[in-house]
Amino acid sequence: MYLRNAWYVAAWDHELGRDPLGVTMLEERIVLYRRSDGRPAALEDACPHRKLPLSMGRIRGDDIECGYHGLTFDRHGTCTRAACVDRIPSMAKVRSYPVEERYGLIWVWMGAPEKADSATIFPVEHWGDPAWGLNRGDSMTIECNYLYVTDNLLDPSHVAWVHQSSFGNSACEGTILDTVVADDGVTVSRWMIDSEPAPFYAPYLKFSGNCDRKQHYEVRFPSHAIIKAIFVPAGTGGEGRPLHPDAFLMDSYNFMTPIDQNRTRYYWFQMRNFSAGDAKVSAEFAASVRTAFEEDRVIMQAVHRGMAEKRTPNIDLAIDMGPLRFRRRLAQMIAAEQERGAAIGNPGLAVAE
Repeated sequence: MYLRNAWYVAAWDHELGRDPLGVTMLEERIVLYRRSDGRPAALEDACPHRKLPLSMGRIRGDDIECGYHGLTFDRHGTCTRAACVDRIPSMAKVRSYPVEERYGLIWVWMGAPEKADSATIFPVEHWGDPAWGLNRGDSMTIECNYLYVTDNLLDPSHVAWVHQSSFGNSACEGTILDTVVADDGVTVSRWMIDSEPAPFYAPYLKFSGNCDRKQHYEVRFPSHAIIKAIFVPAGTGGEGRPLHPDAFLMDSYNFMTPIDQNRTRYYWFQMRNFSAGDAKVSAEFAASVRTAFEEDRVIMQAVHRGMAEKRTPNIDLAIDMGPLRFRRRLAQMIAAEQERGAAIGNPGLAVAE
């Protein structure tokens, strides 16, 4: 049900210290911790003896010690100490996961370790650019399947009804969407010409009056998104035209990690081309975005329940083209990955490639 040869976010960097941190990703329990040099480690969160979570143990130097009988494992998952036996059993080992720290986030590779390439972590274009401000964002657990979140992030239309007091306004109701399918994901976008600025963005625009606004909703496989908001003075926008000098640009990065089939961990932050060092603006954005995403959470959780309990068929609309194309291509990628695993005697286990 998941694409495993991919990077997923496991935690914020500030959540990870010298104490073990247990997380669940793609229905696998993982323990994270920092080694003495500060670098992260990620292991299967289960001692091979009686499967006590290693996250209930303690860190010893660069290793982690089980809290039941003291079996100790290094960052590679190799048992380095078994004080209660004469020799270390050959089966005393746990799975180790490739792990990277980037953009203030801890990333774990869930597939075949030899396929892990840190260069394929989702790129953040303006990270570290002093001309761009950063809202470090937040995270939440949503009680729904992760594909309902990717559906939502490929659906610019919903802002007209779900976010009426923030991201949306009447201009978002009827403008036709343009859908593009690429090798790495799906993009749904549109320009809305000569419209009133949405309430969330209006206070930060450098110009007055109506605007031309672009919504760019891009979700890349398996479940990461960049949402670009562009506002320029009315009459200056449109596809292929250079951006006006007073253009408002905000890039929202969104990372969804499936916990299981019914829960998703959702991480986000924003980059903006104004007020780069203004902590007050960052705080305002953080509060407003959190409020808007809480509105999304209510909707997505209700959709998950409604679809799980439906007694009559649901229908699809023209606005669903982006989400449906994304789901179809992702399902093909998952099936291909599983078939490659089956071909070497490990059906459904892509990590064995």
